[in-house]
Amino acid sequence: MKESDVLISHNAGIYKIKIEGRANFEYGPPLRNLAKELEHETFTIISVNLKECCGMDSTFMGILAMIGLRAKKIAAAMEIVNASASNIALLKGLGLSSLFKFVEREEVVSLGDDWDEAGEKGSSFETAEAVHDAHDTLMDVAPENIPKFKTVVDLAKKDIDRLKKQN
Repeated sequence: MKESDVLISHNAGIYKIKIEGRANFEYGPPLRNLAKELEHETFTIISVNLKECCGMDSTFMGILAMIGLRAKKIAAAMEIVNASASNIALLKGLGLSSLFKFVEREEVVSLGDDWDEAGEKGSSFETAEAVHDAHDTLMDVAPENIPKFKTVVDLAKKDIDRLKKQN
């Protein structure tokens, strides 16, 4: 069994994301791709179920913020469902509470829910891009994150430039 699974379901403008295990930078590229796709879509709600999520890193939370910003821009709801107290504290600690509604409820399974894995872990280049974009978003959402993540963004940018030259 994998250390983590990121599952996505989409039906009639409703996106459901389910995290099982540890949500970290390795799963950043597939969710970053979803965030990029959502820039051109209209949807009504994104529901992220963290009931089985045992922890998140800053890259993963930054990508959730990317998705949350898109939802906010089009007045769609973004909810974090069944998150543990520690995961809620992580999200709120990065100043992201304005992007999400935190809710507790039993998972509702609809007939149209076809769960797909978010995708394979990305290449080194895709991972560097995901790390860069996620942390850049965290700094945009909450300026108090700048001292925490400026070095990460700078290092990710250097990685991106180095990896471009190799290809």
